[in-house]
Amino acid sequence: MTEEKKQKASIKSFPKNFWIVILMEFFERGSYYGVMSVLSVYLVLSADKGGLGFSKESVGVIKSVITPMLYILPILSGAIADRFGYRKMLMFAFTVMSLGYFFTGLVTSYGLVFVSLLFMVLGAGCFKPIISGTIARSTNESNSTLGFGIFYWSINLGAFVFPLILIPILKDISWSYIFFMAAIGTGWLFFLNLFVYKEPKRPESSKTIGEVLKGMVKVLTDWRFILMIVIYSGFWILYFQMFDTVLWYLKDHMDMAPVDKFVNGVLGAFISNPNWKFDAEHVTVINAGTIILLQLIVSSIVKNTKALPTMIFGIGLGTIGMAILGISTHAWVFMAGIIIFSIGEMTAHPKFISYVGLIAPEDKKALYLGYSFLYGVIGSAIGGVLGAFSYVHFVDKLNNPSALWFMFSLIGVATIIGLLLYAKFIAPKGKH
Repeated sequence: MTEEKKQKASIKSFPKNFWIVILMEFFERGSYYGVMSVLSVYLVLSADKGGLGFSKESVGVIKSVITPMLYILPILSGAIADRFGYRKMLMFAFTVMSLGYFFTGLVTSYGLVFVSLLFMVLGAGCFKPIISGTIARSTNESNSTLGFGIFYWSINLGAFVFPLILIPILKDISWSYIFFMAAIGTGWLFFLNLFVYKEPKRPESSKTIGEVLKGMVKVLTDWRFILMIVIYSGFWILYFQMFDTVLWYLKDHMDMAPVDKFVNGVLGAFISNPNWKFDAEHVTVINAGTIILLQLIVSSIVKNTKALPTMIFGIGLGTIGMAILGISTHAWVFMAGIIIFSIGEMTAHPKFISYVGLIAPEDKKALYLGYSFLYGVIGSAIGGVLGAFSYVHFVDKLNNPSALWFMFSLIGVATIIGLLLYAKFIAPKGKH
C-alpha cells in the first residue's frame, strides 16, 4: 500500500464525531483569536476612534487575569466533564462563551468589560478539554498522530482565517461587530452539539474533583518538574507580548507601507485597485500562517534531536525575533522579527511537551502532561502586567521602544541560561 493510500485510509478511519469537534475547534479558536488579535488595541483606543479608552496598565491587569484562567480551568472542567458528560459541559461552555463575547461588544465600562471577558474565558476553559478528550476517544494507536495533527492545524487555521478575512471587514463597520461575530461563531455550536454531537463512551474510572486536586499537590511537590516549568515560562512572557505590547507598538510606531505596497502589488494581479493594509490583527495571521506553512518541516528536522537542547535553540530563535523588533522600525524588519519568533515557538513548544512525557513517572504521564499547562499560567500572569507597565514606562514616557524589546530579549536570555543550568545540574540523566 502506498503512503498516499495509507493516509487516505487513515482519514476515512475517523468517525463523524471526530470531524464535528474539529469543526467546533475551528470556529471556537477562530472566534477567540479573531477577538484576541485586536482586543488590546480596542480597549486602549480612544472613544472618538471607536475604542474604550482604558489605560494600558488596566488592560494589562485584565489580560493577566483572564489568560491564566484559560490554562487553569481545563484541569477542573475536564474532571467535571468526565463525571457528568461531555455534551452537558459543551452546552454550558458555548452558552457562557457566546454570552461573554456578546456582552463584551455591548458594554463600555471597565468593570462590565472585565466581567464579560471572564464569562468568555470561563466558557473557553470549559470547552478546551472536551475537544481533546473527544479526539482521544475517537482515535486509536494507528490514527492518533494524524488525528491530533489535524486538531492542531484546525487551531492555527482558525487563528489564520478569522483575523485575515473577517476582522478587517467587521472593524470598519464597528469594533462591536467583532465581538458579535465571535458570539455567533461560538453560539451556533450550541446547536451543533445539541443535534449532531454524540456523547463519547465514558472512561472506566472518572476522577472526582478532590482526586484532581490531590493529583495537583503530587505534581507540585516534584520540585525538578516545577522548576523546569518556571524556567520555561520565561519564554511565554515573551509570547504573550504578541497580543498586547507588539500590537500597541505596531499602532503607535510602525509604518507598514512597504508591506502594504508589496501585498497590493501581488493582489493587483488578481483584482483591480486593491487597498489592503497591514494592521494589528495581522500579527496573529503571521504567527499562525508561519506555523501552518512550516510546522511539518520544522518537526521533521527536530524529530530525532534531544528535547532540552532543541527547546533552548527554539527559545534562542524567539529571543532573536524579539530583539529584532528593537533594531529598526522598518516594516520588513518587524515582519522578520515576528516570523523568526514564530519559528522559535514551533521549534521549542512541541519538544517541551515531548520532554514532559519523557521525564514524567511511568504511571503519572497523563497527570504531568495535564499540569504542564502551568507555563501558560505563569507566562501570561506576568506577561500581561509586565508588558503593559513596561510599555508605558519605556515607550509612552521615555519614547524608547528599543529598550522595551531588549528588556524582553534579556528575559529570553535568562530563560536560556536557566535551561542550560537545569540541563547540566538538575535534569534526570539521559533524558534531555
